[in-house]
Amino acid sequence: MKRRSFLKAAGTVAGSCALGVQPTPGAGKSSTQSENQKAAGLGRRVLGRTGQRISIVGFPGLALVHYDQKRGTEGIHNAFERGVNYFDVAPAYGNGEAEIKMGIGLQGIDRSRIFLSCKTRMRDKAGAREELERSLKRLKTDYFDLYQMHHIRTPEEVKQALGPGGAIETFLKAKEQGKVKYLGFSAHTTKGALAAMKGFGFDTVMFPINFVEMFKMGFGEPVLKLAKKQGAGVLAIKPLSMGAWPKGAERTRKWWYRTTESQEEVSLAMRYTLSQSGVATGIPPSFLDLLDKAIIAAKSYEPIKKSEVRKLRETAKSCESVFRREEEQVARGEALRGPVYADSPHECCCGAYA
Repeated sequence: MKRRSFLKAAGTVAGSCALGVQPTPGAGKSSTQSENQKAAGLGRRVLGRTGQRISIVGFPGLALVHYDQKRGTEGIHNAFERGVNYFDVAPAYGNGEAEIKMGIGLQGIDRSRIFLSCKTRMRDKAGAREELERSLKRLKTDYFDLYQMHHIRTPEEVKQALGPGGAIETFLKAKEQGKVKYLGFSAHTTKGALAAMKGFGFDTVMFPINFVEMFKMGFGEPVLKLAKKQGAGVLAIKPLSMGAWPKGAERTRKWWYRTTESQEEVSLAMRYTLSQSGVATGIPPSFLDLLDKAIIAAKSYEPIKKSEVRKLRETAKSCESVFRREEEQVARGEALRGPVYADSPHECCCGAYA
């Protein structure tokens, strides 16, 4: 499909409201079933065909690079006590700092009560194996509930990872050995995500799902549609994004994109993401104060209303997409020769650029 046709098709679908509304956890079921879908008042949803129930807010492990160990550990335990059981981290976050801090911070929490997710940026078998073993040691665990290929952008990366000698061989071997339970990937472009989904039956898909990107260019809609067809669980990242920082705007938070800040803004943005069909959880930006607001929002979750969608659409008009540049580059088949956002924690090594 030509780039112009792709954007037109995506934009048409995204112009409506939510793609499909998730029911309020426990709605229409017995009280016992309802209670089983919540923990400490925080809803839980089934993660696709895995059958595992995870909290509708995930803990952003990258946040730990912003705090010392004591504060980070407090944040981990506070989130767990408030119902969060999905914890996400990767070796690329702070060059291992986040993994080390999370490994220490999770001590004292029953391992069987959390769903621990990790990733690798390596696309080759040997590199992925090395990162997996190191991550297991840093996280002080002998298995991951979910292991993912991190930050896929191009079909070429997918081809390497799924080809002979690719990372998928390590993934499958680790699953056979009981070191990982489920397999997934995270992606920042539609073309990269669809290539991965069509190339292998991943259990989960981690992708940016938020109102700005959806209203600006239908970003996320094709991925949600294929995930639903395949029965893959969707882990939504960037749910609180307000898009790229406007030129000349004061950066009130040291982060590579602008975020919603007030509780009202956070609640509306979080509810929009959680209302999209197939989304199991939303992982807020990597700051403990935003995690706190996301949990508050999720505890009173109800499907987004049409009037609220209209309000978000108006807000999105003054926002700029964070992902448009790399989305268009990859759609045109251009090589990624440098970072799109130099201050993004995702812009790291591992042969990401030509």
